[in-house]
Amino acid sequence: MQAGIKKMMATHPKKTQYPFGRETLGHKRPKRVADMIKNEIALLLLHKVKDPRLAQVVIVDAEVTRDLRKAIIYYSILGDEEERKNAVEGLARAKGFIRSHLARELGMRFTPDLIFKLDLSMAHQQEMERLLKEIRTDVESSETGS
Repeated sequence: MQAGIKKMMATHPKKTQYPFGRETLGHKRPKRVADMIKNEIALLLLHKVKDPRLAQVVIVDAEVTRDLRKAIIYYSILGDEEERKNAVEGLARAKGFIRSHLARELGMRFTPDLIFKLDLSMAHQQEMERLLKEIRTDVESSETGS
């Protein structure tokens, strides 16, 4: 049996410490927890949080550290700078409520500390679509005007 493990360790250099794939489990759990946190927060914002500042907030993604102590929640909000500022204040105020809800729903030993970060990808996409539409109308108007 020992010879088989040594042979496996020699053929798979990444599996030297845990020859039976145990090291890969540590990478999957944070992703699963992040997905659960993302879904729970999205549902919570949709159904239970009554703060009007959070009505337009969309949860884009979540990442959890390997030790499951911190979760970075990426959110997006379409609107102007004032609405973004209000969303930051609303999320800061609702953080405790969200975290206690996660503690009940996830049933983990430790509930991760939540860090909310604004994701501007949707705003950038909206701006690009506006610019493309503007270019398209300019091209169409120059073609019909000629």
